[in-house]
Amino acid sequence: MQLENITNLREKDEKRRYDDACGLAHALELLGERWAMLVLRELAFGPRRFSELKADLPGISANVLTQRLTELEKRGIVRRTTLPPPASVQVYEATPWGLEASPLIGALGKWAARSPLHNPTLPMSHVALMMSFQTLFAPECAGDLNARIGFRFGNVSYVVRVADGAIAIDRREPEQVDVTFSGTPTNMVAVIHGGAPMDLVEIDGDMSVARRFTTLFPLPEKIAMS
Repeated sequence: MQLENITNLREKDEKRRYDDACGLAHALELLGERWAMLVLRELAFGPRRFSELKADLPGISANVLTQRLTELEKRGIVRRTTLPPPASVQVYEATPWGLEASPLIGALGKWAARSPLHNPTLPMSHVALMMSFQTLFAPECAGDLNARIGFRFGNVSYVVRVADGAIAIDRREPEQVDVTFSGTPTNMVAVIHGGAPMDLVEIDGDMSVARRFTTLFPLPEKIAMS
């Protein structure tokens, strides 16, 4: 059965080739299927269980997610591994080469956000939100800010460090932070990117840092439609 699946994937890849030497053409061969780029996006900050990926990509079916993960693994972009005890569960993670695509995915998202057809009110995963911080971060707005900001989304946490006009993000428990945001990713997007009232989420810590943080990610200007 495994050999049959590999053969089917090879035949599918042959049909999808563009016969074009440009690297962009091959990038589309690698990541051009529906959902493939979003699956890779969800692995940008560390390994994830299949169930976690399915939950944060609500429009994808289990069969399609399995297909995309299998294809990405075959192409050297994703790999399966097992978490150490006591978890000892199978997870998927991006390979080092796969992770190199993260800034490109973020930049493509920033480019597409300029479209008047983009709907910013749709749900967004916590990974997509963290990636938006990396992509939209404006050093000139940060100035001399030196702060650690925690984020809690249920059982998933991050720490965002802003210092020396740069931003760094780690998926870990917020400890020794200046302020912590807690809530759903969608509400967090509304507050930080949409200018919604800050009481839409729970904020614990230095409110001045929290307010300053929300100003660091100016949205790209929409294009004019003729």
